[in-house]
Amino acid sequence: MNDQHVILLVEDNSIDEELTMRALRMSHIANKVVVARDGAAALDYLFARGDYVGRDARELPQVVLLDLKLPKIDGLDVLRAIRADERTSHVPVVILTSSKEDPDVLGGYEFGANSYIVKPVDFTQFADAVRQLGIYWLVLNQRPPTIA
Repeated sequence: MNDQHVILLVEDNSIDEELTMRALRMSHIANKVVVARDGAAALDYLFARGDYVGRDARELPQVVLLDLKLPKIDGLDVLRAIRADERTSHVPVVILTSSKEDPDVLGGYEFGANSYIVKPVDFTQFADAVRQLGIYWLVLNQRPPTIA
């Protein structure tokens, strides 16, 4: 499987995970979704370590949907690690969180998020936001060439 078509969903809340998966299905986004339920698992996936040893670390997801409030390693620290490594520094990262707090928004952009989206409470609005995310990041956005 070519991971360039994978969505990495980093989400510890099972309800938000299911809502995101449902919204992706409703939007006819058929990309494979890899779910990491904490920040450490997200980094393990990206860098092919831990449970993901043997995965080709050069094959990166099309987009990372990143929650901020995560166990083990929080979302901003995950973002810092992604941007600090030349192998992953260009992977699009969309923060998808319930936090509207200014320090979180500012931190997200300071550490290199491509976009910051506050999860709408209403499922219809959430599904529409996910549909728009899919159209932009999976169809319209041109990725940089892969670094060998």
